[in-house]
Amino acid sequence: MDIIKKIFKDWILPIIAAIIIAFIINKLIFFNVSVPTGSMLPTINLGDKILVTRVHNKDNLKHGDVVVFHSNELNEDLIKRLIGLPSDEVEIRDDGSLYINKKKIDESYVKNPGGKAGMKFTVPEDSYFFMGDNRINSLDARYWANPFISEKDIMGKARIIISPFSRFGKLK
Repeated sequence: MDIIKKIFKDWILPIIAAIIIAFIINKLIFFNVSVPTGSMLPTINLGDKILVTRVHNKDNLKHGDVVVFHSNELNEDLIKRLIGLPSDEVEIRDDGSLYINKKKIDESYVKNPGGKAGMKFTVPEDSYFFMGDNRINSLDARYWANPFISEKDIMGKARIIISPFSRFGKLK
């Protein structure tokens, strides 16, 4: 009987504790995602694995953040650039230039402009507006029936490319 207690104390208990700790970390602190499309090229490549920190206070989100969220319309988790915060007026002009609250935004991360343009959106309270960096090839808010993502569907901020190792580093 002593051997069973020793095995439980030395092996079973630490394994159970590690599983519980890993579960808590994944649900409350961070998680990782694998990117299935090229909608964020060249910032994020197809197949990159990204470390994402959970967002508990949505007030910490800002324009330009790369965010993971759930789209109820598409029924999948997506990763896109945060363009519009609650109450923002977002305008995509015919030439593809982006204006937020009538101010032109420098989008140096957009290397492939294009896609739908000549549009205006007013972001509702408790909602956000997202677009991919690869504008010519991004199924983003410009194309959705409901272009806004509810704050309850925000999962986290993408922080670090962790794989492939040749691309390891902080997201910009």
